Amino acid sequence: LPVLWMAVAVFAATYLLAASVYWVVIRLAVNDRARAFKAVSPGMLPPLGILFALLIGFIAVEVWNNYDKAKAAVATEASALRAVVVLAGTFPEEQKTRIYALIDRHIEKAVNEGWPAMARHRLSLSTLPTSLIEALHVTLELKPADDSQRIARSEMGRAIHTATDVRRQRIVISESAVGTVKWAAILLMALCTLV
Repeated sequence: LPVLWMAVAVFAATYLLAASVYWVVIRLAVNDRARAFKAVSPGMLPPLGILFALLIGFIAVEVWNNYDKAKAAVATEASALRAVVVLAGTFPEEQKTRIYALIDRHIEKAVNEGWPAMARHRLSLSTLPTSLIEALHVTLELKPADDSQRIARSEMGRAIHTATDVRRQRIVISESAVGTVKWAAILLMALCTLV
C-alpha cells in the first residue's frame, strides 16, 4: 500500500481494536465487577506505554537500518555496473558491445525478476547472477593492447566483483524480517496497554 493508505489502515485497525476493548470492558464492568475493574491501578498505564514505545522504537531502528543498508547496496551496485560500462569503452567495438549487452541483461533481469522475487522473499543466494559471471569471464578473456586497457580490464574485474558482492548483500537484507516473536510481543503489549 502507499504510505497514506497504510497509515489510514493502521489507524483504523488501532481504533477498531480500542473500541472493541472499550466495549468489552464497559459490558463486563457492572455490579460487583465494576469495583474490581476500578481496583486496577492507573499507575500501570505509564510503564506499559513506555515499554510499548521502547519495543516499537527498537523494531523501527532495525527496519530503518535494513532500509539504509539496502539503499547503500543498490547505489553501490549501480555505481559498479556504471564503472564497468565506462571502462568497457576503452576496448574494441565487438568486446565493448558484448559487455554492454551482458550488463544490460543483468539489469533487465534484476528489475523484472530479481526485485519482484526479493519482494516476495523468494530470491536466494543460490540463484547465480549468470550475466555478471559471463561478463567477468569476457573481461578476463580480453587481450589488453596497452597499459590503459590493462588497467581498465583490472578495474572492470573489481567492479564486477563489487556488483556481485553487493547483490549478495541486498538479497540477504531482503530475507530479513521482523520475527514472529517480536510481533507477538508488540501486539500483546498493545493489547495490555489498551485494556
